[in-house]
Amino acid sequence: MNDDSQPSKRTREMREKAEELEQAAQHAGDPAEKQRLTEKALHIRQLSEEVNGKGSGTMDPM
Repeated sequence: MNDDSQPSKRTREMREKAEELEQAAQHAGDPAEKQRLTEKALHIRQLSEEVNGKGSGTMDPM
């Protein structure tokens, strides 16, 4: 049984990875590392949106 309102497992994994990278970026002491992690998270979110539509790569603001 597949519920279209539920994000796919892959989409969920992509969002979780992006969130992990964003959290790591927030705690990074090196500005270059922070930028690298932030860009990687953004890239993953963009891929998620391409695959699953707009809004699928977003998370609630903190």
